[in-house]
Amino acid sequence: MTVQQDANPEHRPAAIIGGGSIGVSFAVSLLSSGRSVQLQDPDAARLKQVPAETRARLETLREAGLTTADPDAALERLSLFTDLEKAAKGVSLVIECAPEKLALKQQIFRTLGEYAPGDAVLASASSALLASEIAAGLPHRDRCLILHPVNPPHVIPVLEVAPAEFTSAGATDSAMRQMAAAGFQPVLIGKEANGLVFNRLQGAILREAYCLVRDGVATPEAIDEVVRDALGMRWSVSGPFETVDLNTRGGVASHAEKMGPAYLKMGRERGQDDPWTPDMVKTVETARRRQLPMEEWESRVRWRENALMRLAAFRRRDAGEDG
Repeated sequence: MTVQQDANPEHRPAAIIGGGSIGVSFAVSLLSSGRSVQLQDPDAARLKQVPAETRARLETLREAGLTTADPDAALERLSLFTDLEKAAKGVSLVIECAPEKLALKQQIFRTLGEYAPGDAVLASASSALLASEIAAGLPHRDRCLILHPVNPPHVIPVLEVAPAEFTSAGATDSAMRQMAAAGFQPVLIGKEANGLVFNRLQGAILREAYCLVRDGVATPEAIDEVVRDALGMRWSVSGPFETVDLNTRGGVASHAEKMGPAYLKMGRERGQDDPWTPDMVKTVETARRRQLPMEEWESRVRWRENALMRLAAFRRRDAGEDG
């Protein structure tokens, strides 16, 4: 089955399956961008709470200057359904936000294949399951993929787009375009992996954090402080590879030569033997030099320092305003 590309798919409604916190957050983002949303939840009592929660989030975003959308106008574009079949009609995108139960998601995707338009992208917001698990064996599996948000997605717009091997390029491209048009920052994942990128990185930090508490090296409060006020500060303006690239004159290759043995020793203390091989370092170094030629390294270092100073000044003012 080949996905037929709609010239303006964002002009059609998007469907959200599941009225929990993630589903409402997705709806807020889509409504803020001017999109119509058809939100479904089998619990009628839960659906009654959705408009008020959606309005509250829209108002908060507007107060923060993160949207210009009028809450009243946005809510007029929100339709609520208890029936999955009705919510799926006429849409160009479905985002399933049901509980992390494989059988439940498989049933939802079977139903979506029957009632959603033939060119609609069918996505799951799952953080623990893969598209190849959810859509395996379905005749419309080439339209299925994962759209994994960072919670809350209406505040943090980065979105992992993770197709399976059987997902068509057309469906992936359509998902990327539609989510970008809705104000998201879609990041294409090149290969399926449990936890994708976000949760694997978060999991690595959490595993080490728990071990440090267990071993008496640091308290939970101390670890939160180090991550929040040190690692988190740096990573909010430059990711881990750019950070080490800017930390060491000579860039990533120089950092790996100087610090690689120390990090290998730390990993082996935890039973992990993953040295930074020359090929791995070369791959990252090549990507960094493509992004930042070495002749621009000094100016980027100054940029990072200025960005961190602005962030530090903002946090100091914010702390003062909060008393």
